[in-house]
Amino acid sequence: MTKLILASASPRRREILAMMGIPHEVKSSGVDESRIAADHPRTFALRAAFAKASDVATRVEEDDWVLGADTVVTKDLMLFGKPRDTEDARRMLRALSGAGHDVYTAIALVKAGGRQSYLQSERTRVNFRVLTEEDIESYVQTGEPMDKAGAYGIQGKGAGLIDSISGDYYNVMGLPCRALATLIEEAGLELPCTFPPIPDRWKM
Repeated sequence: MTKLILASASPRRREILAMMGIPHEVKSSGVDESRIAADHPRTFALRAAFAKASDVATRVEEDDWVLGADTVVTKDLMLFGKPRDTEDARRMLRALSGAGHDVYTAIALVKAGGRQSYLQSERTRVNFRVLTEEDIESYVQTGEPMDKAGAYGIQGKGAGLIDSISGDYYNVMGLPCRALATLIEEAGLELPCTFPPIPDRWKM
C-alpha cells in the first residue's frame, strides 16, 4: 500500500485523515510562507501547499507520496492568517463580523523527489453572525483562535460565531475530503478513502 506523508503538524488535518481511514505519517515542512508571492488567495494557497509537499518530498523514501495543504481565509482579497497575538485575533474577528468571507484550502500530492505532482483547491463561503465585543472577547479568551487562519475554528467553539456556510465543511476545518479523494484517484494511489459524516448543523 502507498505510504502517505502529511507535510503538516496540524492536528485537524491528522484528524480528518484518520476519519477518512487514510494511514499516514507526519513530517513537517520548513517552508517560509512569507516568501510566497501571489496575486490571489487561491494562488497563494496552491503555491504554499505545493511548496510544503515538495520540500518534504526531498526527504522521504523513493516510493512515498507527500500531502501538502494550506488554508487561507480571505475577505475582499485580504488574507487573514493565524493571529500574531490576542489583539490581532480581536481585529480579525471584528473584520469578519456580520459578513461573508471565503475559505480556500489547496492540497498537493507530490511523489518523493518531485517526480509527479497533483494539485487541487476548494472554496467554501462562510457567513458570520454579527458579533458583539463581548462575543469576541469571550471567544478570544478560550485560546482557540490563536493557531487558526482567520482566528476561528468551525469544529470548536468558533462554530457559534457562524451563521451559515456554503460548500465543504471539512474544507473550512483544513482538508477538503472530496478534493483529496479526487487527487488520490488521479494519482492512482492505493489508499482507503471514505467520507466522514458532516455534522448535522452544516448539512446542506
